[in-house]
Amino acid sequence: MNMTIRTLLAGLILLNLSISVAAQSHRYLYVATPGIRDYLGYGGHGLLVFDIDNNHKFVKRIPLRGLHPNGKPSNVKGIAVSLPLNSIYVSTLEGMQRIDLSTDSIVWEKPYEGGCDRMAISPDGLTMYLPSLENSFWNVVDCKTGDVIKKIPVYKRAHNTIYSRTGNEVYLDDIGSPWLYVADAHKHEVARKVGPFANFVRPFTVNGKENRVYVTVDSLLGFEVGDLQQGTKIAHIVVEGWEPGPVRRHGNPSHGIALTPDEKELWLSDGHNMRIHIFSARPPYQQLTTIPVQDMPGWLTLSIDGKYIYPSSGEVIDVKTRKTLLTLKDEFNNSVGSEKMLEVDFNGKKPVRAGNQFGIGQVF
Repeated sequence: MNMTIRTLLAGLILLNLSISVAAQSHRYLYVATPGIRDYLGYGGHGLLVFDIDNNHKFVKRIPLRGLHPNGKPSNVKGIAVSLPLNSIYVSTLEGMQRIDLSTDSIVWEKPYEGGCDRMAISPDGLTMYLPSLENSFWNVVDCKTGDVIKKIPVYKRAHNTIYSRTGNEVYLDDIGSPWLYVADAHKHEVARKVGPFANFVRPFTVNGKENRVYVTVDSLLGFEVGDLQQGTKIAHIVVEGWEPGPVRRHGNPSHGIALTPDEKELWLSDGHNMRIHIFSARPPYQQLTTIPVQDMPGWLTLSIDGKYIYPSSGEVIDVKTRKTLLTLKDEFNNSVGSEKMLEVDFNGKKPVRAGNQFGIGQVF
């Protein structure tokens, strides 16, 4: 058998294995509650699991810890997955829990000095950047043990975090600054910054090539675009036809932004008008349409394939048709809403793929 035939056969075997894994995998949406402040009226307390492949039917509630000193459930601040460690992590105001995805058991729970916010895990699943609770530093954490490897000082209000696809950089959103900070993930120190933007940076996302960042900022019903390579702001986009006004939470008009995986569209929250505005994700960023939701949308998350978008208000929306298909319901038929959710796909009891909290672009 010559080398060409061997190569072709090997390729066919790998393709068949890939198809087999995809055929056997099952998709679930993991929703951490209370994920809107510490309000228990949006799904109670726990890690709620929904079957994406079965019309998002409620599957189970995984008990969590994460309590205030008074014994009441604490605000969930972030959620992330390490596939190599078979674990999902849930941060709260005071600390963080590591949960085994196969057994649903809590591996450990640890408090962290300065509290916790929305974290991100490296592509190899071993290192986490965990922001303090709007304090002046990020903790670099060993995902296996939960131990702090290093503290990275930034400015004054650490908040949201995205790990680069390559694992070389980490994007740090300090909401007391008009700059987006970029850390060297090998040295664990801030290497550069992007901006300045029009106001303090709030939720943001990046494209797959990591040459563009799309940010929301205080006081803007709209978004801005930054060039990650040049370190400059390159666009300022205002929502047309809708006026900003008071919002129930977070303080800024557009607290929530996401790219579809194909990077054709950008979806943006509007807290005052309780809507999601949809834009072309390419210049000149044409405003396409708007979708009403049942509550203030304070975050936007997408399924891995980009078919569904999940606003924190609890709807499941079909991205292609723009239709609201259903609202998430728990085991008591109560509405569920959270700003901390992501997809996890399983092959049997083993997690094989995981989404993220941020609606990150997937065009490489």
